[in-house]
Amino acid sequence: PFEHGADIIVHSLTKFMNGHGNSLGGAIVEKGDFNWGASPEKFPILAQPCASYHGMVFYDVFGKDGPVAEMFGTKGKTGMSFAIAARALGLRDAGPCMAPMNAFLINTGIETLPLRIQKHCSNAVAVAEFLTGHEQVQACSYTGLKSNPNNAMINQYCPKGAGSLFTFSLKGGFEAAKQVVNNVKMISLVANLGDCRTLVAHPASM
Repeated sequence: PFEHGADIIVHSLTKFMNGHGNSLGGAIVEKGDFNWGASPEKFPILAQPCASYHGMVFYDVFGKDGPVAEMFGTKGKTGMSFAIAARALGLRDAGPCMAPMNAFLINTGIETLPLRIQKHCSNAVAVAEFLTGHEQVQACSYTGLKSNPNNAMINQYCPKGAGSLFTFSLKGGFEAAKQVVNNVKMISLVANLGDCRTLVAHPASM
């Protein structure tokens, strides 16, 4: 996402990253070169004095031109003012600290992420192609299909795969969909979208 203009990336670590769905967690990744100080009225938390830290301005201290960036040898290039403020303010006030065991399990799961995502994507393409050609399926919406109108865009932004989430509708409508989700054997009827297990969700009847 950084290559396409994002400055902050927020990850849920519980599903794909984790690889086993048994630990709650999240991550914030900051690119570090955004000038929060250019618009202090727009970003007061980062670019204006913080009373709870004796008037310190987070961007001045932890931004790309601050002393911390100089200490790390990245002055003029990257800083970490957003990430530090998220910890010093958000973590302090709301307390969303990850449990040590969760951190261990997530870190272990991330080690196999590239291999798992390859299989997630290739499996999704195979299932979506099967559904597209099925006589009882009305439509299948998956950007990984060459027939999808957004396929060129997904190839540009996600060249290694379109992920494994897709939707499909049945010619029989609501009743047919309900019958499918109530009779699947290998596939689980749960709402953990993005988990490592094969699942189906039908919110209209769940």
